[in-house]
Amino acid sequence: MKALQDKIIRDGKVLSDTVLKVDSFLNHQIDPQLMKEIGEEFANRYKDAGLTKIVTIESSGIAPSTMAGLILGIPVVFARKRKSLTLSGNLYSSKVHSFTKNETNEISVSKDFLKSDDVVLIIDDFLANGEAVKGLLDIVEQAGATASGVGIVIEKGFQDGGKQLREKGVRIDSLAIISSLKDGKVEFAKEESGR
Repeated sequence: MKALQDKIIRDGKVLSDTVLKVDSFLNHQIDPQLMKEIGEEFANRYKDAGLTKIVTIESSGIAPSTMAGLILGIPVVFARKRKSLTLSGNLYSSKVHSFTKNETNEISVSKDFLKSDDVVLIIDDFLANGEAVKGLLDIVEQAGATASGVGIVIEKGFQDGGKQLREKGVRIDSLAIISSLKDGKVEFAKEESGR
C-alpha cells in the first residue's frame, strides 16, 4: 500500500536494525485519514469472505480494525491484555510474549463476543515474530470460530513470524512488508499476500 509506505518513509523512525517507531501515526498518535485508507484496503481484500467479526489486540490494532469494521458493517472485538473487574470468568485466553516489551501477557476475549459460527478477520498493527497473531488464532480456535485471514499493517519481513504463519497455511495480508531496517534505512519487500 503506497500511502502507508510513503508515511513510513516520511514519519517513521528507525531506532535499530529491528525496531521501527511509528508512534506519530499508528501507535500513539493516530492519522485518521491513513487509518480510513487502511480500513478500506482490508475491507476490499476481505469483502467476499463472509466475515462476521474482526478480532484484534489492544491497543494499536484497534484503530485500523475499527475502520475496517465500519466499512464492512461488522463488530470489532479486541483482546484485552489486562484483566478488569468487568472482564472475569467466561473468557477465551492465550499467552502472548512481546519481544519489543520483553513481557508475556495473557490476552482475553469474552465468550459473549466470539461464537462458533463467527467468521473472523484478525487485524494487528505489526507482525514480527508472530506471537500476537498466534495468540489471537488460538482464541478464535478455542471459540470454534473460523479465521478467514490475518490483516497486518506493517510486517517485519526480516523476522520469522510471517513465514511461519504462511507455512502453516494462514492467509496473511500485509499492507507494508519491511525487508530491512539496516543503517537506519527502511527497505520494503514486494507485498506477499495469501498463503
